[in-house]
Amino acid sequence: MTQPIPDTALNAVEKTGFLDIELDPTLDLFAEIEKLKKEKNAVLLAHYYQEPDIQDVADYIGDSLGLAQQAEKTRADMIVFAGVHFMAETAKILNPEKKVVIPDLKAGCSLSDSCPPPLFKKFKEQHPDHVVVSYINCSAGIKALSDVIVTSSNARLIVESFPKDQPIIFAPDKNLGAYINKVTGRNMVLWNGACMVHEIFSLEKITKLKVRHPKAKFIAHPECEEPILRMADYIGSTTGLLKYTQTDDADEYIVATETGILHQMMKASPQKTFIPAPPENNCACNDCPHMKLNTLEKLYLCMKYEVPEITMEEDLRLAALKPIKRMLEISSKAGI
Repeated sequence: MTQPIPDTALNAVEKTGFLDIELDPTLDLFAEIEKLKKEKNAVLLAHYYQEPDIQDVADYIGDSLGLAQQAEKTRADMIVFAGVHFMAETAKILNPEKKVVIPDLKAGCSLSDSCPPPLFKKFKEQHPDHVVVSYINCSAGIKALSDVIVTSSNARLIVESFPKDQPIIFAPDKNLGAYINKVTGRNMVLWNGACMVHEIFSLEKITKLKVRHPKAKFIAHPECEEPILRMADYIGSTTGLLKYTQTDDADEYIVATETGILHQMMKASPQKTFIPAPPENNCACNDCPHMKLNTLEKLYLCMKYEVPEITMEEDLRLAALKPIKRMLEISSKAGI
């Protein structure tokens, strides 16, 4: 049975959007989280960009496509989503009958925030003959305005499933959209949105890093800006980058994406060296401040008290469900 949530915890959720409760420092959070999973029949889904401790305690670690696929087929009663808000929303859209919780409601997304639904609706109305293809890193409101959702893993496949003469709007990531235009020969209309993590890699610093590590391969996520992608030896989704480092014969890699993925890269290939690509600030690596809001302590508390919970109006959920289902169907048929 769920324990009643203390007033202090409830107030923290209502006022700040996340739990702020002092825990016993001797508590074994790994063991407690495993116990809660069994007690509550809960599944813990975590994105590659989460901190290593959260990745290590997760039932499934993946990118946006993999996480959506896992959310669709889970039989758990509660989905605990260690990621950002739009990811937990996607899980709720696919599982209206299940409880979906997230460690910190403030774990948002700069890319999702760059595309407000009311403005995008007006933008869409200016292109009435266009199909709307939206990157999964967007709000439920944008998904509801879309014809099909894509991830960086399947964007090219899904765009190419439309006739070449079909006009397309691609939202919200202009960099991913430009990359897909380049590799498909399309001329999609791009919404002017971007991810703060992938927009601030330093071309100058990466160039200097490549000089210092001449044998290292430079690999990058397609959300990066075009000058960065032009330098890359390999461009791929988070999962694509991980798989590439496992099968490629190089010993060193400079990695241009959020640093959380390096944990899985090092676990899979401990004999190799992975160097985070530096941003245009004084930091040596590039962390997503939203992803890193989630902590092991918040994860434990959200599982114990089953808050903060993701809720949604049914009309919005049904409208957002259609393009997600279309994405999953196309991906399944293609075997990805």
